[in-house]
Amino acid sequence: MHIPPYHKKRSWQILLVGILIGSIVAYIVFAFMYGKMYENLLTKNVQMKSKLTELERQNEALLQDKEDLEEKKHHTIQTLQIDFSNSEELQLDRLIIHELEDLIKQEIGYIIGKDIQSLSDHDDLLITVIENKVVTIDDFSYQFEVQKLFISEKLKVLLKIKLAD
Repeated sequence: MHIPPYHKKRSWQILLVGILIGSIVAYIVFAFMYGKMYENLLTKNVQMKSKLTELERQNEALLQDKEDLEEKKHHTIQTLQIDFSNSEELQLDRLIIHELEDLIKQEIGYIIGKDIQSLSDHDDLLITVIENKVVTIDDFSYQFEVQKLFISEKLKVLLKIKLAD
């Protein structure tokens, strides 16, 4: 069996040269497109890295500023909590207890936002203000006696209710 000599025919030579030139052109186009895509990705990567380092530095600076402000900031009273030690003994319902709490909070509400240190220096004044308050609800007059006073960011006052004369 004999293989015909197609390499000597002009049409086969043109076909083989066309395939060779086409593959070279296709490889050049592929390399160009891949290079452009890789260049864009590399540019984006570098930009993102630089932005990330910039944001990390900014975050670090903001965290440092926050720590500095917290060190300099004086602690203040944030909330009031008032508890009554003998409300069950006097058989007061929840409505009266709630009204008494509201009246005490109105009386000493000015201390919210005040510095803890200055309030602890003048705690006797706060106790006097609470103990001198006489509240009348439903024809009954109530006075208070401060049993415990906790001064922190949350001011806690434990009061004993007395019926006024």
